[in-house]
Amino acid sequence: MSTDDHHDYRRVERALAYLAAHRADQPTLDEVAAQVGLSPFHFQRLFVRWVGISPKRFLQFLTVEHARGLLAETRSVLEATFETGLSSPGRLHDLTVAVDAMTPGELSSGGAGLVIRHALVGSPFGECLIAVSDRGVCWLSFPGLDGGGAARQELVGRFPNADHLESRDEIADLADRIFDGSTVDRPLPPVLLAGTNFQLKVWEALLRIPTGGLCSYSDLAGLVGRPSATRAVASAVAANHVAFLIPCHRVIRALGGFGEYRWGAARKEAMIGWEAARRAALPA
Repeated sequence: MSTDDHHDYRRVERALAYLAAHRADQPTLDEVAAQVGLSPFHFQRLFVRWVGISPKRFLQFLTVEHARGLLAETRSVLEATFETGLSSPGRLHDLTVAVDAMTPGELSSGGAGLVIRHALVGSPFGECLIAVSDRGVCWLSFPGLDGGGAARQELVGRFPNADHLESRDEIADLADRIFDGSTVDRPLPPVLLAGTNFQLKVWEALLRIPTGGLCSYSDLAGLVGRPSATRAVASAVAANHVAFLIPCHRVIRALGGFGEYRWGAARKEAMIGWEAARRAALPA
């Protein structure tokens, strides 16, 4: 992942945060560009380089009306996949990954016997901390501005008895595979999940949401067979520790509001818009 992608995202995130705060005022391109310290011309070029479309077109993907349409479309896809037992038939690519769950005994051991390699690397959505064991990716988070120190502490706290090693080259290559938008030549890595049985059910259900699609918390609760447990489902979504690969960013409110995100609301909007742009670019 190039450093340009990372720096581009930081400016895009600031622009999205500004737009979210001033959306009712419909700020102009000039006004948004000024917020990130660029001329309108250079901001437009940066934005197109990052996502492939103009800021105006990108923002159309982030309207409530568009979100509601995607919710309705995704709901029918989820019903079909649930009935047939198939995994996500995303138009972009199938983001379903092989999932390996830790046993209760392994969970209680705190990762004893695991060797976990990790590094802080760039991504289209800012720096991310990725950790992997021989069984798969066990962590993907987006740290704040502290250089990743708190995120590393959280990782170690999750697997306190594992051996933790830094492996930057391996993790940088892994990030390229995760975020390059295609699994044709570079298949996605498996994921090692550590959670309760209910959390595992919710996380596995997230993999049914097609790339570029959206799902409501209530629909997700129905998908796991607990239609009245929307709050518990929301808590399980928030507890996901493998961002993007387990796509909790695709779950929004039933009325079309994007809602909060563990790693920042602006980043969630960026992910949704980024995937929607790639989906829209595909031939019908």
